[in-house]
Amino acid sequence: MAVTVLDDKTALVLIDLQAGTLAAPTVPYPAADVVARAAELADAFRAAGAPVVLIRMSTSPDGADAVPGRSEAARLAGGRSRPYDLGPIAEPLTGHEGDILITKRAWGAFHATDLDLQLRRRGVTQIVLAGIATSLGVESTARAAHEHGYHVTFAVDAMTDINEDAHQHRVSYLFPLIGEPGTTREILDLLAGVRA
Repeated sequence: MAVTVLDDKTALVLIDLQAGTLAAPTVPYPAADVVARAAELADAFRAAGAPVVLIRMSTSPDGADAVPGRSEAARLAGGRSRPYDLGPIAEPLTGHEGDILITKRAWGAFHATDLDLQLRRRGVTQIVLAGIATSLGVESTARAAHEHGYHVTFAVDAMTDINEDAHQHRVSYLFPLIGEPGTTREILDLLAGVRA
């Protein structure tokens, strides 16, 4: 695992760092550690003049815009789409002028949002991903980013999951197929070099 380069136009995309995900027991990293690393990345990206994108998961109160479809989870919930809101974004990440806030209604941040438009208008060619959960929102967003033609970098110590096997499988097998996994420190060092 090693991140080799950051493009001049790289954005940080932080997935679902909201109260609901932060309250879950996560592995291999505690949610508080993930938020701290994400905040460190966000501060560095902002200082470098690079975009920071905060992704939040929320549906309408009646659940009408929730993703439909037959699944075991939906069946157990009574077969109806339910309202879903993970709550506010973690405090260290909020309140920064210029950050881009995207609300999604599915696992991935590209589906039915203006994320791609916001990135392309800024000339972004690469994204650095972090957040919770590795095997859900991060993976879904990463796959779509790859399919949209972005270079994808993963801050693997700034993401975590509710299942360690799921996290490890993505980090060691899937993510190297569609991007470059690395550490927060590697990304920060490259960012400093690219922007110097």
